[in-house]
Amino acid sequence: MAVDFKELEKRIREKLGADVLDWTDFRGQACLLVKREAIVRTLLALREDAEGRFDMFTDLTCLDTLRAPDELIPKSGERFVVVYHLTGTESKARIRVKACVPEEPPEIDTATGVYLGANWAEREVFDMFGVVFKGHPDLRRILMPEAYEGHPLRKDYPLKGRGERDNFPKYTEIPEA
Repeated sequence: MAVDFKELEKRIREKLGADVLDWTDFRGQACLLVKREAIVRTLLALREDAEGRFDMFTDLTCLDTLRAPDELIPKSGERFVVVYHLTGTESKARIRVKACVPEEPPEIDTATGVYLGANWAEREVFDMFGVVFKGHPDLRRILMPEAYEGHPLRKDYPLKGRGERDNFPKYTEIPEA
């Protein structure tokens, strides 16, 4: 069952109105840009859409536009873009949803109430980029140690780090299991 993305766009624009900032299509993949305040309503609308039923959370990532070329910087001028990838399990259709997040405060509502699978992906974006997902049930570092300072995937993070490699404990013996 193929999804008619033109019709889907009409339905989503009717539901969300001015919260839809842009709708693009690149090589057959629809991409929806919404206000960050509307991210949960947008995800719910897509999940509950009768035709598309984007019921599977596929992935979540973030883009830091600090030193990006002008064509990649969102019209809103915000520093971060949080990107959600959704799939309809029946329709096999995919859609990308983007929301711009400012540098201060870098916050957006959690998607865990809509898709439980967003839990760890939001923790990863929090850990690597410092974007806070408001209402997340367990927002803490997932890849870096709790005491680690900074967010390594931000564009203003030093290319060679802040000396972390020199300070990591060196293991010379293999611990017994």
